[in-house]
Amino acid sequence: MKYSFLLLCMVVAISFTSCVSTKQLTYLQENEDAADSLFTVRKIQEPYRLQVNDLLSIRMKAIDQNEVGIFNPINDANLNATGEEKLYYDGFVVDLHGNIRIPSFGEMQVLGYTVEEVRVKIEERMLKDFFKEEANIFVTVKLSGIRYTINGEIGSPGSTIIYRDEVSIMEAIANNGDITVVGDRKNVIIIRQYPLGQKVHHIDLTDINAMKSPYYYVQPNDLILINPLPQKSSGFGVTGLNSFTTILALLTAVTTTILLFISL
Repeated sequence: MKYSFLLLCMVVAISFTSCVSTKQLTYLQENEDAADSLFTVRKIQEPYRLQVNDLLSIRMKAIDQNEVGIFNPINDANLNATGEEKLYYDGFVVDLHGNIRIPSFGEMQVLGYTVEEVRVKIEERMLKDFFKEEANIFVTVKLSGIRYTINGEIGSPGSTIIYRDEVSIMEAIANNGDITVVGDRKNVIIIRQYPLGQKVHHIDLTDINAMKSPYYYVQPNDLILINPLPQKSSGFGVTGLNSFTTILALLTAVTTTILLFISL
């Protein structure tokens, strides 16, 4: 009887140590007791600087729209492209030399610039070479969506484009079906592109302070990796019930085998 009780205690202990705890599953946890509070988020993310293969959407307006028609993409009725395809045909891609080609402008160096700096640069060039102040030139420069790739323990892995100026990593994860039960939320890996190469960053999404991280907001071409927790490879299950059932079935099989040998 004594040994049976000890065996039962061991089964229960193993069951709950092998399962995934609530703290490993809960996003943005507060250290103090739950209460309504104002959480100040200080934006420390630096403005995104353009890289090779980025796709820009550039639009120009003036009092007389015909005067800037040559600078804007042509709406080709024969081209049945919408959404991402249309942006691919109408956008301005940053080539291997860091340039974009604009009608009448020719090539313009944009590598390492922010979209705001590119806008100012285009407006200054237009007012210098093509128009006067009275034309009221208005230029809009945007990235053609934020493309990121997310792989690992996620509901829908793959590459995604979100047509927003700003996307948080929480929005990106929700957009791809959420992290699975066995996904590691405490050590989400972000491989980010920089003009001189790639850097690997880490963020703990179970901590409320993740919202203050410079990696909380997704940048174009980010690769987000969700690695599995050790519980996935243990084979005991991800919940206490799963683990208990697995271990109980294993012990039952062992006990049955032993009894059969004894009875022979």
